[in-house]
Amino acid sequence: MSDHQSIAAPEPDPPVSHVGSAIDPPVLRLTDITKSFGTNRVLKGVTMELHAGRITALLGANGAGKSTLIKILAGLYRADDGQIAVAGGPVEIATPSDAQTYGIQTVHQRIDETIVPGLSVAENLCFEEIVRGDIRPFASVRSMLPRAREIASALDLRWSDSKLRQDVYELGIADAQLLLLARALVRQPKVLVLDEPTSTLSNTEVDRLFEVIRALRDRGVAILYVSHHLSEIRQLADELVVLRDGRIIDVQPQPFDLNQAVEAMLGRTVLVERAEREEMRGEKPALELRGVQLLKRSAPQDLDLRYGEVTGVVGLIGAGKSELARGIYGCDPFYAGTMTLDGARYAPRNTADAVNKRVYLVPEDRAAEAMLPGWSVARTVVLPFIDDVSTAGVVSSRAEVARGTRVIDEFGVVSQGATQSVDSLSGGNQQKVVVGRWFSGDPRVMLLDEPFRGVDIGARREISHKIRGLAASGACVLVCASDVDEIKEVADRILVLVEGHITKDGYTSEMDQKAIIASMTEVA
Repeated sequence: MSDHQSIAAPEPDPPVSHVGSAIDPPVLRLTDITKSFGTNRVLKGVTMELHAGRITALLGANGAGKSTLIKILAGLYRADDGQIAVAGGPVEIATPSDAQTYGIQTVHQRIDETIVPGLSVAENLCFEEIVRGDIRPFASVRSMLPRAREIASALDLRWSDSKLRQDVYELGIADAQLLLLARALVRQPKVLVLDEPTSTLSNTEVDRLFEVIRALRDRGVAILYVSHHLSEIRQLADELVVLRDGRIIDVQPQPFDLNQAVEAMLGRTVLVERAEREEMRGEKPALELRGVQLLKRSAPQDLDLRYGEVTGVVGLIGAGKSELARGIYGCDPFYAGTMTLDGARYAPRNTADAVNKRVYLVPEDRAAEAMLPGWSVARTVVLPFIDDVSTAGVVSSRAEVARGTRVIDEFGVVSQGATQSVDSLSGGNQQKVVVGRWFSGDPRVMLLDEPFRGVDIGARREISHKIRGLAASGACVLVCASDVDEIKEVADRILVLVEGHITKDGYTSEMDQKAIIASMTEVA
């Protein structure tokens, strides 16, 4: 099938994902699945198959309908029309319990939707067994420890009893993601749906996850793998399916034509390789950090961040990237050290102090730290700048909507307007709103922690372009990420952090990618 033809035809017969053996019937088949929310038709007749012992990668731009399709499989939404068949027989998936009964397990991208704060790590590992009544609801955490260790061992998670006893809210995002995956594997699923499973993991954890996924495939599990990382899809998937605007546009077996897949996904040609651009080198220091200690056992570090350039900080999870950004923003004070901003002492007591100085942070976990459930796009955008749209303490709805609409227009947010609930948007469009909110406040220093997490290639390029434009206009920009390709795409200058220690500092044009990756694993 020609990619050009599949995109240009007005109403083509949708391609069907069926690369598995013709003799071997599909474990799961979706036929003409549709779903609408009000007047917004999100899925428009999706037909696809998942076969035992095969990994199917699902690609799609933010807003393509991937999350809706996944939630239908998980029993969180009900399809408006169409049929779902498991092992050849039609089934109705009306609840998450139905999905599990039919052997469908889903690990969602949004961790906050599936872990239970206030319960221990052990209780979260055993949560489904508690719900089913296999474990008494008021059983002690101590009594659950053996079973929790057994569940964790599915991913070789050798967590101590003290870690299993702690509140799950204290876990980092990466550990929480691994917890959910371990819990999903307990029931030996027939179908495993993984939504951006590597978005919070280090390279070592990704390698371990891939080993588990391949082992499950070899045991006959049908796997639907959703990711924006083309390198992962190339090395892991047996087939590739592209969803765009609620329809399947392209289906490919290995070897994949990823440029064709990206064009099908976005409806336009976007080179997979890093775009050529002019490197900026700032001269005037904005922030000067002296003797800053990022981690409890790390050595003091000195660092200057300059106006007019993008500084990228890359490192494995736990390297101190978030601690650097959050310390500058006043969330969590550094263990030691001082800062100056434009030569004057800068010691924010809280985030409000930082915002008053026009020092802003896009946090790593947008759902938990940057959005409020049920709030509109407009209200989310103006939240830190409420005084700008208020008179005598009364918020002007017109001014609020105008500011929200401006962010929607400038960042290409796919939405029904500024009054739409922000948590009803796709993950990538939520990220555009969160980034755009701070850009609307004329940043002096812009800190972005993992800004491309869960964002498709097109949106990533758009956000990168906005970040670079902000630096070109004279702002000081710091971007933290664990993905070297993402950092090289956006940054003029690159810092490598290892265990809170800067092991490499240089301009992107002068730094070899292999050397960067090697330096990320050096002992500080």
